[in-house]
Amino acid sequence: MSPSHPRTPRQVINFSKQKGKEIIANFDGGLITSDAGIVWIAELDKKLGITEKFGNCFQDHRHQSYVDHSVHELLAQRLYGIILGYEDVNDHDKLRHDPALKIALEKLNELEDKKGWLAGKSTINRLEYCPETILDQKTSRYHKIEPNFEAIEKSFVEFFLESYKKPPLSIILDMDVTDDQVHGNQEGAFFNSYYHGVCYAPLYIFCGHHLLVAKLRSSNVDPADGALDELQRIIGLIREKMVRDSYPS
Repeated sequence: MSPSHPRTPRQVINFSKQKGKEIIANFDGGLITSDAGIVWIAELDKKLGITEKFGNCFQDHRHQSYVDHSVHELLAQRLYGIILGYEDVNDHDKLRHDPALKIALEKLNELEDKKGWLAGKSTINRLEYCPETILDQKTSRYHKIEPNFEAIEKSFVEFFLESYKKPPLSIILDMDVTDDQVHGNQEGAFFNSYYHGVCYAPLYIFCGHHLLVAKLRSSNVDPADGALDELQRIIGLIREKMVRDSYPS
């Protein structure tokens, strides 16, 4: 008889608790997901309050007694999906069953419950798309989530400013234009000879690795179109922050 050997201890990764339950990662199989990394992203998001703050930029006109997914949950689910590489809203008809995404959205108690499915493509689509024919989202039958675009744009700059413990000596803004290729008959898309394709030409403004502006534009405009307005808006917010916090200019 061969001597017995002690079993090698399992490698276990511990996450923070949710509702009194431990969340661990190991290599024993079971309910498997290929998207487990989103749990770390979600914990970082909770500490920084990014999706929560963006969620406050929307007005929800839905009757709350019929709401299964809050605006914050819809927004977080959509952004987490993009982070995982699922850019298409249609992907959420399968992602709504993903255990890692459910944990990230604090739906741990409902992993085996069909009522605990996350939002599907149609529900998320109503968050990010509203036809121009809908003039009053409060009375609309389907499109009842109204974004405050000014507040959303301002949030990017506020996150940037809040990242500093003390005022920086200088702030360098970097403007860039790139192409967003399309493959259909999307409104506002044109052929651009520089990018050799039909595309949009969004304008971006960064400060280091911080994104301050992401402005979608048609590709038949001047590369600097709208840049001055965005620069003036950003600089105004920065100066407002300096005055409010008595920063030296």
